[in-house]
Amino acid sequence: MTQSSRRLAIIAAAGASLTALRRWRRRSRRIDFADKTVVISGASRGLGLELARQFAHEGANLILLARDEGKLLRSASELEALGARVRPIVCDITDSRNVQQAVESILRQTGRIDVLINNAGIIQVGPFENMTVEDYEQSMQVHFRGPLYLIQRVVPIMQAARFGRIVNIASIGGKVAVPHLLPYVAGKFALVGLSEGLRAELLKDGIYVTTVAPGLMRTGSHLQALFKGQYKKEYAWFALAAASPLLSTSAPSAARKIVDACRYGDSAITITAQAQLLRIAHGVFPGLVADLLGAANRLLPRPNGENFSRKGWESGSALTPAILMRSADRAAAVNNELPDRVSTGIHK
Repeated sequence: MTQSSRRLAIIAAAGASLTALRRWRRRSRRIDFADKTVVISGASRGLGLELARQFAHEGANLILLARDEGKLLRSASELEALGARVRPIVCDITDSRNVQQAVESILRQTGRIDVLINNAGIIQVGPFENMTVEDYEQSMQVHFRGPLYLIQRVVPIMQAARFGRIVNIASIGGKVAVPHLLPYVAGKFALVGLSEGLRAELLKDGIYVTTVAPGLMRTGSHLQALFKGQYKKEYAWFALAAASPLLSTSAPSAARKIVDACRYGDSAITITAQAQLLRIAHGVFPGLVADLLGAANRLLPRPNGENFSRKGWESGSALTPAILMRSADRAAAVNNELPDRVSTGIHK
């Protein structure tokens, strides 16, 4: 065997050993969720509701946090009908005192918090020129400060138990800046930084933090997102992309991957092949990806003087025909995303 062949053999053996070690370590971190107390923010609809369903099937004790009491109670009733143990708590995670009260209430009832899922989110779509400072502040409150308030209250509980799982639902938009989503991107970038830093600092306490970066998902959130500028056109490109099976994944599929990542204490996952490709390409060719996104931005609607936000369910038009929106609208109905005043006929 030549020297170069020996080197290749050594490298291959080392790589195989490292892979085997990583797999063993991952298996050793595996947990079951039966009888675990799982707290989920933004749990009244969308991905949060689907995650609650998945944890319910695993036998977890569910604590659902959300601001909308009506939707929260509706989701809790659905889960209870499945046999789940559920406690809904009306909580605005952007209010630190409200978060403190919620966590104290949970402890009085359960005495523990094993899993925290930071899922609450807001989506604001439109060009930079139509966004205001308030849009950025709102995104930072929901995507960064809210999770931080919960983490600050929950981590001491987990540290005392020497056990815990924290899952932060960020976005591919928290790793690659996507045009016409700048407030959302800024908030998610902040959450990614917080989440990855926490992972390093809390491992010593037996707490595993997972950062989740989903791409497009068919959760029904297109109806609750906020649109500015040429809002009907902004809604059209966003909603059609979210509705396309070629560009997006289903909520149940995404939720299963997130629950598994939590089960094994994975450091990070990226959901959808498109999001993974974008992340990898940006890591290797950041300048090229930025230029390509700049070219894509030229195809998006131009700014105008309309700075008033409209919900997705207010923004439908001939640009979003029902036949193309069917899968996304079906997901909205299943995941409690329909507005209370509108039950059918969002897209005609």
